[in-house]
This record gives sequence, C-alpha cells and structure tokens, in this order.
Amino acid sequence: MSEKIDQRRRRLLSAAAMTVATTQLGMTDLATAQTGAKKNPFDHVALNTESRGADVSVVLVHGAWADGSGWARVIAPLQSRGLKTIAAPIPLTSLSDDIAALERALERTDGPVVLVAHAYSGAVVAACTNERVQSLVFISALTPDEGETVAEVFYRDKPSPELPKLAPDSHGYLWIPDDRFGPAWCQNARPEQARLLAAAQRPIAVAAIQEKAPKPLWKTKPSWYLIAEEDRMINPATQQFLAHRMGAQVQSAKVDHASLITAPELVVGMIQRAVNGSTKHPNNKQQHG
Repeated sequence: MSEKIDQRRRRLLSAAAMTVATTQLGMTDLATAQTGAKKNPFDHVALNTESRGADVSVVLVHGAWADGSGWARVIAPLQSRGLKTIAAPIPLTSLSDDIAALERALERTDGPVVLVAHAYSGAVVAACTNERVQSLVFISALTPDEGETVAEVFYRDKPSPELPKLAPDSHGYLWIPDDRFGPAWCQNARPEQARLLAAAQRPIAVAAIQEKAPKPLWKTKPSWYLIAEEDRMINPATQQFLAHRMGAQVQSAKVDHASLITAPELVVGMIQRAVNGSTKHPNNKQQHG
C-alpha cells in the first residue's frame, strides 16, 4: 500500500514540475500572443547584448503628454537581456529644468550610458553634458541645433491634419484634447489604451518649446534615429531632415508617434544596436561643419 502511495506521490510531483516548467517556458510566447507583438527583427542583435553591453545603462526619457510608464514595453525586454534600464522623469516645465532632471537621473547610474529620447525629449537628451554618455537613440524625436527651439523644428514642415490646434491654458501649459489624443498621438493603439493615455497625459509648458537649445551632443556622439512614417504629431519629413542632419544611423518604419507603445520591438532593436555598436558606427562629422 505504501509503495502505491509513493508511486502516486512521485507522479503528482512530476506532473507539478512539468506544469511549472511549461508555464515558465511558455510565458514569453503567451505574453506575445496576448499583446499581438511581432517577432523582434533584431533578435540576432540581442544575442550579443549581455556580452557586449553588460556594463551599459540605458536611460529612457519620455516626451510631452507622457511619462516614464510609456516605456514599459521597452524596459521589460531590455532588462530581460541583462541591460540596466531606467526611465528618467522630467517635469516638462522648461528645457533647462528638464536637462537638470535628466542629469539627476544619471546620478543613479554607473559606467557608460546610452540615452534614448522620444519626441520632445530629443532636445533634452541632446543637451546632456554627462561624460559617461556613449551614444544617443532618437525615437521620432525633435533635435534642434544650437540656437534653435523645439517649436521651430516642430513646425518646420506642414503638420498633419490630425494634429489638433494646441493652445496654452491659463498656466502656460499645452494639453491635447482627450477626444483628439488617440487619433493624433497614438492612432495604432487599442481604443481603451488610447483613452488611458489621454487621461494620464502630462502637459508641456510653452516655455519648454520656446527655449533655445545649447550645442547638441549628437555633434560628437554616435546617434541612431527611428523615423515614424505614420507619425501625426511630428511630420515624417521633419524627422528625416533632422536624422540626416545629425548624421544618425537611420531606420524608417510604418509606425505611429507612439512606437515605444505600439511597436516596442522596433524600439528595443534600435537600442540594442546602439548598445552593441556605438563604437562601430560613428556619425559623419563632416555634415556638421
């Protein structure tokens, strides 16, 4: 009788172990199926991340009408590959305030840094003077040159008809109307997701986009730029001009303004390339005079 009980116990333990193993091994595939994420086209790059970028910190900086939580679908896969990754909060009150906030966030890191910017924060990242920054990644970002403002480059080309008219409130902040947020900022997001992003949006001060930028870091550091071909906030023609002006390594894709949320695999792939190859692909400095 005791032998039969022992055999039954072993079978139960074996089945339980198999269930745990199956769950652990299948978790990534299940999450991918639920989110509808596509296979990362840069998986071959990810294989080298731990060996070549183990000491690198990736610092992600959000843009206007967003916060650090927007990087969630980028942070998880980067951390799973052994990369130290944080999202730096910036107040969106002025360019100078935002630069100072980024510098404070960098105090939480050690060793070489790859800075990643989305939209407005391209100006913030480019103004960083921290000597540990080794390369820059721009995700449909605004990158004014020295003496330019974010507003000037934002309106360089004709805006999309989906872009709502932006007028400051009585405190000098710009908001996107809730009913226009999804169609303009993240048209490829699920409707419920777009509503959540609109409800949680953080406004940007007019002062932030009117302050002149200092000499940008992309003149001396290697850069990567993802052009969002379906962007309704920043004209793709503007993105193309900015990317080529800085001599960045460019990738263009049919994604919306919020690719870090709606197409995170592309963003992760570009960051991986910056981590693994920043010393192999220097910018063309001749473009900068």
